[in-house]
Amino acid sequence: MITFERECRTPHSETYVIWEDGSIVGRIDLHYQGETVHGTLCTTADANEGRIQSLIEEIDGRLVMTTLPMREDFVVSVWRGSPGGTFSDADALGDEDEEGVPL
Repeated sequence: MITFERECRTPHSETYVIWEDGSIVGRIDLHYQGETVHGTLCTTADANEGRIQSLIEEIDGRLVMTTLPMREDFVVSVWRGSPGGTFSDADALGDEDEEGVPL
């Protein structure tokens, strides 16, 4: 069963991690622009066309249509690959004490 875990939400966008049977199978970034929804779907490198279409249908039915049921179009760009990690400014700064000086 596919489940979605929201990572972030703004007034015009959302980001979800896509899980299936305890494993991450992708990530979707959704951007709402008027009556059109743009998505960037990142899947595993081994995802075939049928798998991608299935993910898009799940995303459309369970995320997009519940947010914007009268949408005109759902445009999805798909990327296949492997996770490269998550990076933030805090990673570059390292551990710091309260004064901002590296420990």
